[in-house]
Amino acid sequence: MATRRGFLTGLLAASVAPQASWADVGYPDFVTAGLEPNGQYILAGMTAAGGVLFRHPLPGRGHAASAHPHRPEVIAFARRPGRFADVLDCRTGAQIIRLTPPQGHHFYGHGCFSPDGQQLFTTENDYENARGVIGVWDSQTYRRIGSFSSGGIGPHDILRHPDGYLVVANGGVETHPDSGRAKLNLPTMEPRLTYLSFNGDVLEQMVLSRDQHLNSIRHLSLAPDGTVGFAMQWQGDLGELAPIVGLHRHGAVPVLLADGDPRLRNLNGYGGSIAFAPDGLTVAVSSPRGGRVQIMETKTGDMVREYAIADVCGLSTTPKGWVATTGKGRVLSLTLEHKRQSASDATAWDNHLIPVG
Repeated sequence: MATRRGFLTGLLAASVAPQASWADVGYPDFVTAGLEPNGQYILAGMTAAGGVLFRHPLPGRGHAASAHPHRPEVIAFARRPGRFADVLDCRTGAQIIRLTPPQGHHFYGHGCFSPDGQQLFTTENDYENARGVIGVWDSQTYRRIGSFSSGGIGPHDILRHPDGYLVVANGGVETHPDSGRAKLNLPTMEPRLTYLSFNGDVLEQMVLSRDQHLNSIRHLSLAPDGTVGFAMQWQGDLGELAPIVGLHRHGAVPVLLADGDPRLRNLNGYGGSIAFAPDGLTVAVSSPRGGRVQIMETKTGDMVREYAIADVCGLSTTPKGWVATTGKGRVLSLTLEHKRQSASDATAWDNHLIPVG
Protein backbone atom coordinates (compact mmCIF):
# COMPACT_ATOMS: atom_id res chain seq x y z
CA MET A 1 0.00 0.00 0.00
CA ALA A 2 1.36 3.42 -0.89
CA THR A 3 2.19 5.65 2.07
CA ARG A 4 1.47 9.36 2.27
CA ARG A 5 5.21 10.04 2.50
CA GLY A 6 5.85 7.90 -0.57
CA PHE A 7 3.10 9.67 -2.49
CA LEU A 8 4.51 13.10 -1.64
CA THR A 9 8.03 11.98 -2.55
CA GLY A 10 6.82 10.76 -5.93
CA LEU A 11 4.90 13.97 -6.49
CA LEU A 12 7.99 16.05 -5.72
CA ALA A 13 10.12 13.94 -8.05
CA ALA A 14 7.61 14.37 -10.86
CA SER A 15 7.54 18.11 -10.32
CA VAL A 16 11.31 18.50 -10.72
CA ALA A 17 11.82 15.88 -13.44
CA PRO A 18 12.96 17.43 -16.73
CA GLN A 19 10.17 17.80 -19.24
CA ALA A 20 10.56 16.40 -22.73
CA SER A 21 11.24 19.16 -25.26
CA TRP A 22 11.89 19.57 -28.97
CA ALA A 23 15.62 19.22 -28.25
CA ASP A 24 14.98 15.49 -27.77
CA VAL A 25 14.20 15.04 -31.48
CA GLY A 26 16.85 17.28 -32.98
CA TYR A 27 14.81 20.42 -33.55
CA PRO A 28 12.95 19.82 -36.81
CA ASP A 29 12.23 23.10 -38.55
CA PHE A 30 8.97 21.87 -40.06
CA VAL A 31 6.45 19.05 -40.05
CA THR A 32 4.71 17.94 -43.23
CA ALA A 33 2.46 15.17 -44.51
CA GLY A 34 3.42 12.93 -47.40
CA LEU A 35 2.86 9.72 -49.31
CA GLU A 36 5.53 7.02 -49.44
CA PRO A 37 6.16 4.96 -52.61
CA ASN A 38 4.58 1.92 -50.91
CA GLY A 39 1.28 3.78 -50.45
CA GLN A 40 1.77 4.61 -46.76
CA TYR A 41 0.69 8.09 -45.68
CA ILE A 42 3.06 9.70 -43.19
CA LEU A 43 3.85 12.77 -41.14
CA ALA A 44 7.53 13.77 -41.28
CA GLY A 45 9.80 16.11 -39.36
CA MET A 46 12.02 18.07 -41.75
CA THR A 47 14.95 20.47 -41.56
CA ALA A 48 15.11 23.61 -43.67
CA ALA A 49 17.67 21.84 -45.87
CA GLY A 50 15.22 19.02 -46.60
CA GLY A 51 16.62 16.41 -44.22
CA VAL A 52 13.99 14.11 -42.73
CA LEU A 53 14.38 13.56 -38.98
CA PHE A 54 11.39 11.30 -38.42
CA ARG A 55 8.51 9.66 -40.29
CA HIS A 56 5.31 8.51 -38.61
CA PRO A 57 2.60 6.46 -40.35
CA LEU A 58 -0.90 7.92 -40.67
CA PRO A 59 -4.17 6.03 -41.22
CA GLY A 60 -5.04 8.14 -44.26
CA ARG A 61 -4.01 11.21 -46.18
CA GLY A 62 -2.88 14.05 -43.97
CA HIS A 63 -3.24 17.74 -44.68
CA ALA A 64 -1.61 20.03 -42.14
CA ALA A 65 -0.34 19.65 -38.59
CA SER A 66 0.20 21.63 -35.44
CA ALA A 67 3.31 21.38 -33.28
CA HIS A 68 2.98 21.83 -29.53
CA PRO A 69 4.90 24.98 -28.54
CA HIS A 70 6.90 23.20 -25.81
CA ARG A 71 6.55 19.43 -25.89
CA PRO A 72 7.80 17.29 -28.80
CA GLU A 73 4.25 16.47 -29.86
CA VAL A 74 2.57 17.01 -33.19
CA ILE A 75 -1.09 16.74 -34.13
CA ALA A 76 -1.45 15.44 -37.69
CA PHE A 77 -4.84 16.34 -39.18
CA ALA A 78 -6.70 14.36 -41.80
CA ARG A 79 -7.50 15.94 -45.13
CA ARG A 80 -11.11 17.12 -45.34
CA PRO A 81 -13.50 15.39 -44.75
CA GLY A 82 -11.38 13.12 -42.55
CA ARG A 83 -12.14 12.33 -38.94
CA PHE A 84 -8.73 11.59 -37.44
CA ALA A 85 -6.21 13.84 -35.74
CA ASP A 86 -3.27 11.79 -34.49
CA VAL A 87 -1.23 13.09 -31.56
CA LEU A 88 2.31 11.81 -32.06
CA ASP A 89 5.29 11.64 -29.69
CA CYS A 90 8.13 12.70 -31.98
CA ARG A 91 10.80 11.11 -29.73
CA THR A 92 9.48 7.57 -29.94
CA GLY A 93 7.19 7.49 -32.93
CA ALA A 94 4.35 6.41 -30.67
CA GLN A 95 0.81 7.57 -31.19
CA ILE A 96 -0.25 9.16 -27.92
CA ILE A 97 -3.92 9.32 -28.81
CA ARG A 98 -6.22 9.69 -31.80
CA LEU A 99 -8.72 12.53 -31.67
CA THR A 100 -12.08 12.19 -33.36
CA PRO A 101 -14.63 15.00 -33.69
CA PRO A 102 -18.23 14.60 -32.46
CA GLN A 103 -20.75 12.74 -34.56
CA GLY A 104 -21.85 14.92 -37.44
CA HIS A 105 -18.53 16.79 -37.56
CA HIS A 106 -15.35 16.34 -39.55
CA PHE A 107 -11.98 18.05 -39.30
CA TYR A 108 -10.91 20.65 -41.87
CA GLY A 109 -7.21 19.80 -41.71
CA HIS A 110 -5.84 22.55 -39.46
CA GLY A 111 -5.48 23.46 -35.80
CA CYS A 112 -3.42 25.53 -33.38
CA PHE A 113 -2.50 25.67 -29.71
CA SER A 114 -3.15 28.39 -27.16
CA PRO A 115 -0.11 30.52 -26.23
CA ASP A 116 0.62 28.42 -23.13
CA GLY A 117 0.07 25.15 -24.97
CA GLN A 118 -2.74 24.11 -22.61
CA GLN A 119 -5.48 24.06 -25.24
CA LEU A 120 -5.76 22.86 -28.82
CA PHE A 121 -8.21 24.50 -31.25
CA THR A 122 -9.43 22.56 -34.30
CA THR A 123 -11.38 23.72 -37.35
CA GLU A 124 -14.44 21.55 -37.97
CA ASN A 125 -17.52 21.26 -40.14
CA ASP A 126 -20.83 20.67 -38.36
CA TYR A 127 -22.16 19.41 -41.67
CA GLU A 128 -25.71 18.53 -40.61
CA ASN A 129 -26.23 22.14 -39.56
CA ALA A 130 -24.01 23.75 -42.25
CA ARG A 131 -21.93 25.73 -39.77
CA GLY A 132 -18.29 26.08 -38.90
CA VAL A 133 -17.07 25.07 -35.47
CA ILE A 134 -13.87 25.47 -33.48
CA GLY A 135 -13.31 22.45 -31.25
CA VAL A 136 -11.48 23.00 -27.95
CA TRP A 137 -9.32 20.26 -26.41
CA ASP A 138 -7.32 20.04 -23.18
CA SER A 139 -3.79 19.30 -24.38
CA GLN A 140 -2.78 17.51 -21.17
CA THR A 141 -5.35 14.77 -21.67
CA TYR A 142 -6.52 15.62 -25.21
CA ARG A 143 -10.06 15.45 -23.92
CA ARG A 144 -12.58 17.63 -25.74
CA ILE A 145 -13.70 20.36 -23.37
CA GLY A 146 -15.87 22.55 -25.56
CA SER A 147 -16.52 24.21 -28.88
CA PHE A 148 -17.76 27.48 -30.34
CA SER A 149 -18.79 28.93 -33.68
CA SER A 150 -16.04 29.72 -36.16
CA GLY A 151 -18.00 32.77 -37.27
CA GLY A 152 -18.77 31.42 -40.72
CA ILE A 153 -19.05 28.40 -43.01
CA GLY A 154 -16.13 26.21 -43.98
CA PRO A 155 -13.41 27.15 -41.47
CA HIS A 156 -10.14 25.90 -42.88
CA ASP A 157 -6.92 27.39 -41.53
CA ILE A 158 -6.55 28.85 -38.03
CA LEU A 159 -3.67 30.64 -36.37
CA ARG A 160 -2.85 32.14 -33.00
CA HIS A 161 -2.14 35.85 -33.23
CA PRO A 162 0.54 37.16 -30.84
CA ASP A 163 -1.80 39.97 -29.79
CA GLY A 164 -3.92 37.37 -28.01
CA TYR A 165 -6.66 36.05 -30.26
CA LEU A 166 -7.44 33.50 -32.96
CA VAL A 167 -7.69 34.21 -36.68
CA VAL A 168 -9.89 31.85 -38.71
CA ALA A 169 -10.10 31.49 -42.50
CA ASN A 170 -13.81 30.84 -43.04
CA GLY A 171 -13.79 29.82 -46.69
CA GLY A 172 -17.56 30.17 -47.07
CA VAL A 173 -18.04 26.95 -49.05
CA GLU A 174 -20.69 24.57 -47.71
CA THR A 175 -19.89 20.85 -48.10
CA HIS A 176 -21.35 17.58 -46.83
CA PRO A 177 -19.64 14.16 -46.74
CA ASP A 178 -22.62 12.58 -48.53
CA SER A 179 -21.88 14.87 -51.48
CA GLY A 180 -18.16 14.19 -51.59
CA ARG A 181 -16.23 17.39 -52.23
CA ALA A 182 -19.13 19.10 -54.04
CA LYS A 183 -19.68 22.80 -53.24
CA LEU A 184 -23.28 23.28 -52.23
CA ASN A 185 -23.76 27.04 -51.86
CA LEU A 186 -21.71 28.89 -54.48
CA PRO A 187 -24.42 31.49 -55.31
CA THR A 188 -24.62 32.59 -51.67
CA MET A 189 -21.14 31.83 -50.29
CA GLU A 190 -19.54 34.55 -48.17
CA PRO A 191 -15.86 34.14 -47.25
CA ARG A 192 -14.85 35.72 -43.95
CA LEU A 193 -11.67 36.30 -42.02
CA THR A 194 -12.83 36.02 -38.42
CA TYR A 195 -11.04 37.23 -35.30
CA LEU A 196 -12.07 35.35 -32.16
CA SER A 197 -11.13 35.47 -28.50
CA PHE A 198 -9.89 32.21 -27.00
CA ASN A 199 -13.39 31.88 -25.50
CA GLY A 200 -15.08 32.20 -28.90
CA ASP A 201 -16.22 35.82 -28.77
CA VAL A 202 -16.24 37.43 -32.22
CA LEU A 203 -13.88 40.40 -32.18
CA GLU A 204 -14.10 41.27 -35.86
CA GLN A 205 -15.38 39.88 -39.16
CA MET A 206 -13.64 40.85 -42.40
CA VAL A 207 -15.94 40.05 -45.32
CA LEU A 208 -14.75 40.34 -48.91
CA SER A 209 -16.62 42.62 -51.31
CA ARG A 210 -19.55 41.15 -53.24
CA ASP A 211 -17.52 40.90 -56.46
CA GLN A 212 -15.09 38.65 -54.56
CA HIS A 213 -17.69 36.45 -52.86
CA LEU A 214 -16.48 33.41 -54.87
CA ASN A 215 -12.93 33.83 -53.55
CA SER A 216 -12.74 31.29 -50.75
CA ILE A 217 -10.31 32.32 -47.97
CA ARG A 218 -8.37 29.15 -47.11
CA HIS A 219 -4.82 29.62 -45.78
CA LEU A 220 -3.10 32.06 -43.46
CA SER A 221 0.30 33.46 -42.61
CA LEU A 222 1.46 36.06 -40.12
CA ALA A 223 3.91 38.90 -40.86
CA PRO A 224 6.35 40.14 -38.19
CA ASP A 225 4.23 43.28 -37.66
CA GLY A 226 1.05 41.26 -37.09
CA THR A 227 -0.43 41.64 -40.56
CA VAL A 228 -2.45 38.59 -41.58
CA GLY A 229 -1.84 37.24 -45.07
CA PHE A 230 -4.52 35.06 -46.63
CA ALA A 231 -4.49 32.84 -49.70
CA MET A 232 -7.71 32.27 -51.60
CA GLN A 233 -9.16 29.73 -54.00
CA TRP A 234 -11.39 31.11 -56.75
CA GLN A 235 -14.65 29.21 -57.19
CA GLY A 236 -15.76 31.04 -60.33
CA ASP A 237 -14.77 30.90 -63.98
CA LEU A 238 -11.02 30.32 -64.25
CA GLY A 239 -10.95 32.68 -67.21
CA GLU A 240 -11.56 35.56 -64.81
CA LEU A 241 -8.55 37.40 -63.41
CA ALA A 242 -9.04 36.83 -59.69
CA PRO A 243 -6.63 37.97 -56.98
CA ILE A 244 -5.36 35.08 -54.84
CA VAL A 245 -3.46 36.85 -52.02
CA GLY A 246 -4.78 39.39 -49.54
CA LEU A 247 -3.51 41.26 -46.49
CA HIS A 248 -5.48 42.39 -43.48
CA ARG A 249 -4.87 44.16 -40.20
CA HIS A 250 -7.31 44.05 -37.31
CA GLY A 251 -9.71 46.98 -37.80
CA ALA A 252 -8.60 47.89 -41.33
CA VAL A 253 -9.84 47.14 -44.85
CA PRO A 254 -8.34 44.22 -46.78
CA VAL A 255 -5.77 44.76 -49.51
CA LEU A 256 -5.70 42.35 -52.47
CA LEU A 257 -2.25 41.94 -54.02
CA ALA A 258 -1.27 41.87 -57.70
CA ASP A 259 -4.88 42.70 -58.57
CA GLY A 260 -5.11 42.89 -62.36
CA ASP A 261 -1.70 41.32 -63.03
CA PRO A 262 -2.22 38.85 -65.91
CA ARG A 263 0.27 36.43 -64.35
CA LEU A 264 -2.36 35.62 -61.72
CA ARG A 265 -3.90 33.30 -64.30
CA ASN A 266 -0.80 31.11 -63.92
CA LEU A 267 -2.05 30.14 -60.44
CA ASN A 268 -5.13 28.55 -62.00
CA GLY A 269 -7.34 30.16 -59.36
CA TYR A 270 -5.69 28.27 -56.52
CA GLY A 271 -3.61 29.45 -53.55
CA GLY A 272 -2.16 26.38 -51.86
CA SER A 273 0.09 27.85 -49.14
CA ILE A 274 1.19 31.32 -48.14
CA ALA A 275 4.26 32.58 -46.25
CA PHE A 276 5.82 35.97 -45.54
CA ALA A 277 9.51 36.66 -45.97
CA PRO A 278 11.34 37.10 -42.64
CA ASP A 279 11.23 40.91 -42.95
CA GLY A 280 7.57 40.96 -43.99
CA LEU A 281 8.30 43.06 -47.08
CA THR A 282 7.26 40.30 -49.46
CA VAL A 283 4.86 37.39 -49.32
CA ALA A 284 4.85 34.20 -51.38
CA VAL A 285 1.98 31.98 -52.51
CA SER A 286 2.14 28.51 -54.03
CA SER A 287 -0.18 26.81 -56.48
CA PRO A 288 0.06 23.08 -57.21
CA ARG A 289 -2.59 23.46 -59.89
CA GLY A 290 -0.62 26.15 -61.65
CA GLY A 291 2.85 24.82 -60.80
CA ARG A 292 3.90 28.27 -59.61
CA VAL A 293 5.25 30.20 -56.66
CA GLN A 294 4.58 33.93 -56.94
CA ILE A 295 6.20 36.56 -54.72
CA MET A 296 4.53 39.93 -54.09
CA GLU A 297 5.53 43.12 -52.31
CA THR A 298 3.38 43.85 -49.28
CA LYS A 299 3.63 47.66 -49.56
CA THR A 300 2.97 48.12 -53.27
CA GLY A 301 1.06 44.91 -53.94
CA ASP A 302 3.16 44.31 -57.05
CA MET A 303 4.24 40.85 -58.13
CA VAL A 304 8.04 40.86 -58.16
CA ARG A 305 8.98 37.25 -58.94
CA GLU A 306 7.43 34.06 -60.28
CA TYR A 307 8.93 30.57 -60.26
CA ALA A 308 7.63 27.63 -62.27
CA ILE A 309 7.77 24.54 -60.01
CA ALA A 310 5.73 21.47 -60.90
CA ASP A 311 3.26 20.30 -58.22
CA VAL A 312 4.51 22.77 -55.61
CA CYS A 313 2.40 23.44 -52.54
CA GLY A 314 4.26 23.27 -49.21
CA LEU A 315 5.69 26.70 -48.42
CA SER A 316 7.21 28.23 -45.32
CA THR A 317 9.65 30.89 -44.17
CA THR A 318 13.36 30.45 -43.49
CA PRO A 319 15.85 33.07 -42.22
CA LYS A 320 16.98 33.67 -45.82
CA GLY A 321 13.66 33.44 -47.68
CA TRP A 322 11.39 30.47 -48.21
CA VAL A 323 11.47 26.70 -48.48
CA ALA A 324 9.03 24.91 -50.78
CA THR A 325 8.11 21.24 -51.17
CA THR A 326 6.47 19.40 -54.04
CA GLY A 327 4.41 16.33 -54.74
CA LYS A 328 7.40 15.03 -56.67
CA GLY A 329 9.62 14.88 -53.57
CA ARG A 330 11.61 18.05 -54.15
CA VAL A 331 12.63 20.51 -51.42
CA LEU A 332 13.70 23.92 -52.74
CA SER A 333 15.22 27.07 -51.28
CA LEU A 334 13.69 30.26 -52.70
CA THR A 335 14.68 33.91 -52.52
CA LEU A 336 13.91 36.89 -54.71
CA GLU A 337 17.11 36.13 -56.62
CA HIS A 338 17.12 32.36 -57.06
CA LYS A 339 15.60 28.94 -56.53
CA ARG A 340 17.85 26.02 -55.59
CA GLN A 341 17.05 22.40 -54.93
CA SER A 342 18.07 21.44 -51.41
CA ALA A 343 16.99 17.80 -51.36
CA SER A 344 15.00 15.17 -53.21
CA ASP A 345 13.05 12.30 -51.72
CA ALA A 346 10.88 9.46 -52.95
CA THR A 347 8.11 10.80 -50.72
CA ALA A 348 5.39 12.86 -52.40
CA TRP A 349 5.10 15.84 -50.06
CA ASP A 350 1.59 17.10 -49.40
CA ASN A 351 0.00 20.54 -49.10
CA HIS A 352 1.68 22.23 -46.15
CA LEU A 353 4.99 22.83 -44.43
CA ILE A 354 4.25 23.73 -40.82
CA PRO A 355 6.92 25.54 -38.77
CA VAL A 356 7.87 24.09 -35.39
CA GLY A 357 8.07 26.61 -32.60
